[in-house]
Amino acid sequence: MQVTPASTTDRDAARTLLPAAKKNFRHLARIWADGGYTGHLTDWTAQHLGIVLDIVRRPDDVRGFQPLPRRWVVERSFAWLLRSRRLVRDYERRTDTSEAVIRWSMIALMNRRLAARHHHRAVPARAA
Repeated sequence: MQVTPASTTDRDAARTLLPAAKKNFRHLARIWADGGYTGHLTDWTAQHLGIVLDIVRRPDDVRGFQPLPRRWVVERSFAWLLRSRRLVRDYERRTDTSEAVIRWSMIALMNRRLAARHHHRAVPARAA
């Protein structure tokens, strides 16, 4: 995970994030991204990292709402993060503090899910 200042564009941040992601996830072969990553970044990822960067675009002929393929994954993740009250507003001045709050929020989400899974396990009935 990497948190950058708001003045850093998505494409610039991706050039530092993607090599680290490729190093940590050696089998990473395809990434879906939104229109903010268009441009030379698709060529750069293919040439330097061997990763296919697919830009998910909304069709020009569609009016109204239409779910975009693979976009729901990102939107769902942002929704999970924004459940944390501290992340709803941008209170943090330092990016390392923002990163810590994001990690804390995801850990809390995982803990809730693990606790719910443990709680829903069937309890063996006692022999009468």
